Amino acid sequence: MNEGKKDMKKDRILWADDEIDLLRAYVIFLEEKGYEVITATNGKDAVELCQKESFDIIFLDENMPGLSGLETLALIKDIDPVVPLVMITKSEEENIMNMAIGNKIADYLTKPVNPSQILLTLKKNIHKKEIVSEHTTSVYRSEFGRIGMQINDSLTYEDWVEVYKKLVYWELELAETDNGMGEMLKMQKSEANSTFTKFVKKNYPLWFEKPDSRPLISPELFKKKVFPMLDNGDKVFFILVDNFRYDQWKVIRELMSELFNFVDEGMYCSMLPTATQYARNAIFSGLWPLQIQQMYPNLWVDEEEEEGKNMNEKDLIETQIQRFRKNYSFSYHKVNESSFCEKLIEQLPRIDNNQLNVIVLNFIDMLSHARTESKMMRELANDEEAYRSLTLSWFKHSPTYELMKAISRRGFKVIFTTDHGTIQANNPIKVIGDKNTNVNLRYKVGKSLSYNQKEVFEMTQPAKFGLPSPNVSSAYIFAGNDDFFAYPNNYNHYVSYYKNTFQHGGISLEEMLVPLIIMEPK
Repeated sequence: MNEGKKDMKKDRILWADDEIDLLRAYVIFLEEKGYEVITATNGKDAVELCQKESFDIIFLDENMPGLSGLETLALIKDIDPVVPLVMITKSEEENIMNMAIGNKIADYLTKPVNPSQILLTLKKNIHKKEIVSEHTTSVYRSEFGRIGMQINDSLTYEDWVEVYKKLVYWELELAETDNGMGEMLKMQKSEANSTFTKFVKKNYPLWFEKPDSRPLISPELFKKKVFPMLDNGDKVFFILVDNFRYDQWKVIRELMSELFNFVDEGMYCSMLPTATQYARNAIFSGLWPLQIQQMYPNLWVDEEEEEGKNMNEKDLIETQIQRFRKNYSFSYHKVNESSFCEKLIEQLPRIDNNQLNVIVLNFIDMLSHARTESKMMRELANDEEAYRSLTLSWFKHSPTYELMKAISRRGFKVIFTTDHGTIQANNPIKVIGDKNTNVNLRYKVGKSLSYNQKEVFEMTQPAKFGLPSPNVSSAYIFAGNDDFFAYPNNYNHYVSYYKNTFQHGGISLEEMLVPLIIMEPK
């Protein structure tokens, strides 16, 4: 703020009022607070001052002779569209308020104003970012130790959900400030992911020994969330955004809240590997991948096969509905580009009678892959904050938002979720495999893998974890934290190409703890 600042540029205020002499006490008050106040007695002079000089904020009396406050406001907006303008008036007529607000004023004050009102307006419009930054920094510093203790004390899945929610909250809060605390949070998030990886190594095997004690996980999503709603008589849209994280949900949440009430805003646990071939097929089939391979061999595609790994999703949904002896009518739609989404909006009246409509949206997955392959996309999404910003921009300006509006208007309930998240991979770890080893950077499956056991989570008996074995001696290994697998051959080129790209398949809070939002239309 201005107070106590010496040898620094003062914030400049332009105050236009035909009775400015009567406001001398206010001008002195503001000058004592460290502001520079320039005055004008009419709109014409105020406009001329704005043509010659720049101001941090402008106060305009609405009822001035000659140019009115509203006319002056419009002319100043043409000169400086971003300067905050505060309208001051004796009138409380609603139409004047509406016109002022329609011109995007920063604030509206009714005479007689008092010094504290003026000071509050200045704080809101000039110093808000600085005040918020200072407050956010102070609160996060006090929270830092508590979060650290919570990371070390997290013994259950529910504990980790709370830790991750807190980390995402602070990630979003600190992104709005310029206080250098982002690095501190990044270190804490890395510590959390390292500890979470140890938690998964210890507990993931136990979840198979005692299924009743495990969290909601991919194959159980339809059984425990979708079917109960359908049995209750609800018509449901199940919308799966591929590769979608909890922080990305938080940035589109406000737009969604205009359309829906949130019945349940939670998370579920994505299975390992946190990859589309496994996690999404498990969701739609209600089975572990090994069970799909055994029960429906024609619907499972092995790693080494070139055929698309998610070509049978509609059939898998149908097998699950039949296996649970349900008679739901349903439709399935995969949206890979905007034109598909526009066609789907047109089709909505024709699928109104279905109890269940399943939609897969692939944009976020396409974004993460494009960022790996395109130098331009790397520049556009060069960090986590930019990646979230692109997500929000896509959602706000894409037919997907229009689709959500149309679904809300038609009165459907919605389950909005994903199959897995993604993490920005930074740390390469070496692995050696034969030519049949899969290409994913966060997990590997093969029969002759060579790696450092301390750096990975290994599954030498995949069947115990519901995973198929391409060969009798196949093993799976998973990277944790922000690690990614790199081959020793051409190592430097490989590492430089994939470092800082968004990857999935392994163990991290971002990949495994993913949004599961149940909504009803407003």
